[in-house]
Amino acid sequence: MNKPRQYELITDVVMHNKDNFYRLAYSYVLNPEDALDIVQDSIHKAIKSDTLHDETAVKSWFYKIVVHTALDFLRRRKRVAVASDAELEYRDSGQEDHYRDMDLEKALDELPPDYRSVVVLRYFEDLKIEEVAEVLGLNVNTVKTRLYKALKLLRIEMEEVEVNIEEAPKYGR
Repeated sequence: MNKPRQYELITDVVMHNKDNFYRLAYSYVLNPEDALDIVQDSIHKAIKSDTLHDETAVKSWFYKIVVHTALDFLRRRKRVAVASDAELEYRDSGQEDHYRDMDLEKALDELPPDYRSVVVLRYFEDLKIEEVAEVLGLNVNTVKTRLYKALKLLRIEMEEVEVNIEEAPKYGR
């Protein structure tokens, strides 16, 4: 494929799916600036790449680049998550969370990266199992197995959170 055509396809896919790509990167690194860096690096890698051969697969091809770029980033950083001062202050302020899925996000963070990837791509990015397999370079049955195990682990984690909430002392009653 010629470079101008590839550039045009990448630009179109990125512009139409930029929020999805950012959300995917953020799900790995949990930091807005790092997520933006990952998306930017992914765009750069995609433009320089010669591996796009199928114009109909640009979106899944770019997802694959984002996933690999995020994993590379985590390997370089050794999974060190640094919270901003504002985030630390907010979490320590005693205010009630307004994020209804905070426990789910925490449970997702606890999953091994292989499991988290399939869950995020399948349920948060709404990719079909076949597309998840293509993005991650895995067999469809491997994706199904990882998805099953990941959901089982999430269910266990969420049940533990629910038990802890029920056992917590009730204030103001």
